[in-house]
Amino acid sequence: MTDMNKTVDPDVYEDQTKQKVITNKDISKMAWRSLFLQASFNYERMQANGWLYTILPGLRKIHKNEEDLKKSMGMHLEFFNTHPFLVTFISGLVLAMEESKERVSTIRAIKISTMGPGGGIGDAVFWLTLLSICGGVGASFSLNGSWLGPIFFLVAFNLVHFGLRFGLASYGYKMGVSAIANLKEQTKRLGHAASIVGLTVIGAMTASYVRLEAGLQMIRHVPGVEKPYIYTLQGDLIDPIMPKLLPLLWTLMILWRIKKGDSALRLVMFTVIFGLACTLIPVLVKMMFGVDIIDPAVLATRMG
Repeated sequence: MTDMNKTVDPDVYEDQTKQKVITNKDISKMAWRSLFLQASFNYERMQANGWLYTILPGLRKIHKNEEDLKKSMGMHLEFFNTHPFLVTFISGLVLAMEESKERVSTIRAIKISTMGPGGGIGDAVFWLTLLSICGGVGASFSLNGSWLGPIFFLVAFNLVHFGLRFGLASYGYKMGVSAIANLKEQTKRLGHAASIVGLTVIGAMTASYVRLEAGLQMIRHVPGVEKPYIYTLQGDLIDPIMPKLLPLLWTLMILWRIKKGDSALRLVMFTVIFGLACTLIPVLVKMMFGVDIIDPAVLATRMG
């Protein structure tokens, strides 16, 4: 009777037994499995499937309680996207927090707040710097007629790549253990701060990657002036009030529909159809009526 009336906190694991079960072998296994981070990449949750695959053996060792394991796996199947070479630092950090049975919200907040900077740092370190250096040196060998060019490129690039992949896995786990021990009384504040950082990252992603522009224009002919003045809804009205307002409204609309139960795939298809329709409206009007829709007013919305 007591068990039936017991309230279950979805933010806390039922089994609060804390013991060190993750070994160096587990960390190495996690690093190897991280090579498949993007093997099941999709536009709904990005790298979430590969992320869970990376840390799943560790989660199975940590959570002997079946409900706790389900709770953890459900949380880690949420949206995740970072640089594939630096993901092991985050996975090591997260496994340390899982092992210490931290709150689910705290683990989620740390994961979200580190994946954004990890992606930015990884792009700068690997694609812009390391790739250019190794590719440049390798190309110079090849231009001089040496067969060492491609070999040097592959060996040098992957020495750094695998060194960081395995090194950061161990470093992230050790850092997580020491940080949790030192910040044990401040995990709520840490989670709150990480949530703020995570929301900032998501907001920046919305402004950077969601493009929605209104192409509505009005043409005003001024007497004595040969060239008419064109008022644009986007440039003269919306942007002065709040730049990126339309992407924000579109994102909030998508979020609202997700909360209403619409699938992400359906919303992606709706976005594509909406964009195509708005692009084709001017073309169809000109074909049917022989009138350019931009004069005197543009009725279409351009979405890209």
